[in-house]
Amino acid sequence: MFKVLSIDGGGIRGVIPALILTEIEKRTKTPISKLFDLIAGTSTGGIIALGLTKPNEQGEPEYDAEQIVELYAKNGKRIFSRSIWHRTRAMGSLLEEKYPSAEVEEVLDEYFGETLLHEALTNVLVTAYEIERRVPWFFSSKDASTNPSYDFPMKKVARATSAAPTYFEPLKLEADGAVDYWVLVDGGVYANNPTLCGLVEAKKELGAEDVLVVSLGTGELTRRLPYEEAKDWGLVGWARPILDVVFDGVSDTVDFQAKQLCGEGRYYRFQATLDIGNDDMDDASATNIHALRLLANNVIEDRGEELETLCAALTAEVAAGVR
Repeated sequence: MFKVLSIDGGGIRGVIPALILTEIEKRTKTPISKLFDLIAGTSTGGIIALGLTKPNEQGEPEYDAEQIVELYAKNGKRIFSRSIWHRTRAMGSLLEEKYPSAEVEEVLDEYFGETLLHEALTNVLVTAYEIERRVPWFFSSKDASTNPSYDFPMKKVARATSAAPTYFEPLKLEADGAVDYWVLVDGGVYANNPTLCGLVEAKKELGAEDVLVVSLGTGELTRRLPYEEAKDWGLVGWARPILDVVFDGVSDTVDFQAKQLCGEGRYYRFQATLDIGNDDMDDASATNIHALRLLANNVIEDRGEELETLCAALTAEVAAGVR
């Protein structure tokens, strides 16, 4: 059985899947990178995927899921911060991205250093979108291990997949192949839920037949977009809300499709309903992170038996010496 983990995008709401993964590690007493044969991630999910597969000097995971939660708790405000000068120059967010990229790049450098994609402890697939050539882009550790032209530093991969339009500027990624650079934005514009991307990678590129899929969301949006407000929105008014609409709509659609394709007992989707806290993906306040923790804990409690069944399936494969 080939095991695929998929993690949605959602900015600071990555706290939710990171906490669910923490629970899985506690129950199985096994690192996530040893439980899954492929981890697919978009945006914040891509950062989590890379963080859980980064090796230390001994070839073991550098971080466990609980440390990834702390990444958000300790560095969220730092990533989603802007000076008065930047706010003024950007006229709010009308003339420039909402946040300068220096802080997020500094955090990613601290966590990933110079580790390359091919060094990932299990297969990794991270999404982005190339805006000059207008094509979906996949960072694949499998491709990186066979073609040095696609073996980029993890910190660059993380930066590319999380370059959400209007929040951060695109990443210009220098390359050594036939193309000298790529310009990349957040993969959430087409695959905020990368489950199907991971499923195709597992079957087509990695030759898997019997596949178990675990898909983790970053929270189901519940905030209404009232007609009386939306009907008068123009280009500026829709710029930020349309991202939420696209990201949330894609996640729900892929959830339905994956459930039909995988069949009974081969698909697990863990998703919280954002009925408390703030669903903004850049609200890194202590109050909101606490609310996100509560939401994750609710999922863990409500789906406890299902989690136990899943963990038993995952550890049975590991105990048998199969990955």
